Amino acid sequence: MIRKFAAAWLSLLLLGLMAGCATVTPQDYARESPKLDLKTYFNGKVDGWGMVQDRSGKVLRRMVVEMECTWNGDEGVLDESFRWSDGKTEKRVWKIRKQGGRYIGTAGDVVGEAQGEAAGNALQWRYVLRLPEDVGGYEMNMDDWMWMVDDKTLTNRTTMSKLGVKFAEITIFFRKR
Repeated sequence: MIRKFAAAWLSLLLLGLMAGCATVTPQDYARESPKLDLKTYFNGKVDGWGMVQDRSGKVLRRMVVEMECTWNGDEGVLDESFRWSDGKTEKRVWKIRKQGGRYIGTAGDVVGEAQGEAAGNALQWRYVLRLPEDVGGYEMNMDDWMWMVDDKTLTNRTTMSKLGVKFAEITIFFRKR
């Protein structure tokens, strides 16, 4: 009797641990609103404010982002200008194609293509980012999530990792003008 109880308890424990490891997908947000459509939100001028934190949570840098966004049909250009708290500036120009609920993007410091999927109020991007040479030029895996808060506000959280080890998290709050 004790063996059956221990086996049942162990099974429940393992199921609980496995459930805690489940992966979140954009489909988990399919019923959430307002709906995130990159063509609608990232069209015109968008401002952002954010930070980069190391894996312990310490804030390493803060930034202000100004974006000019345009679309022609299902092809868009997101022109980002970053001003960092250490005085440096950076520019990234995304070229994005919408294909149904999926997005494909390229940028000068992105290795290959970024792949994105949107559902409900969320979008998940996955891509490899080549860091600037002054910080090593490493290629980092980016797991980039966006969630609409309201029709003018979007939250963006990105995990930066290499070989499965998290190195940093980036959080940006965007506001559409």
